[in-house]
Amino acid sequence: MRPVSTDTEAWNAHLAEGNARQARKRVSADVILRDRAGRILTVNPTYKEGWDLPGGMAEANEPPDEAAVQELREELGLEIRIHRLLVVDWVAPHGPWDDQIAFIFDAGTLSPARAARVRPHDDELSEAVFLPVSEAANRLRLRQRNRLDAAVRAIADGRARYLRDGSEAW
Repeated sequence: MRPVSTDTEAWNAHLAEGNARQARKRVSADVILRDRAGRILTVNPTYKEGWDLPGGMAEANEPPDEAAVQELREELGLEIRIHRLLVVDWVAPHGPWDDQIAFIFDAGTLSPARAARVRPHDDELSEAVFLPVSEAANRLRLRQRNRLDAAVRAIADGRARYLRDGSEAW
């Protein structure tokens, strides 16, 4: 029997039971961070093959923008500010993974002095380098390369992109 909403404790227990049956999504949050020459910061993770954009996975109940800020703080020692959303990509299930929502945010441009000091701050990254967009794209896996391309277009025209598995949905 469904409780009445005036019985707060019973109603909340009812809602919690429904919440427990809802699907959960993995969420990643990366950033586009540039130097004054327009090069893109790319990182080489130690825990998987290939290069990446800086960022990482959100913790449970963590907003994606805060996850991106936290990951850059932990992995690169950078205090950044998110300027705007560039890309949202729904990633289909693949291999052992369920589906995922991937965000890319614009984190602006670092001064030459700050860009020169960017180094990995933990063992999750072996390298962090600013590369021209085309060279950065060549180092990324296809799905990430498609997101980078969409993010660069979003920066240019000011319109965020929604992707489905790396392809523009509209």
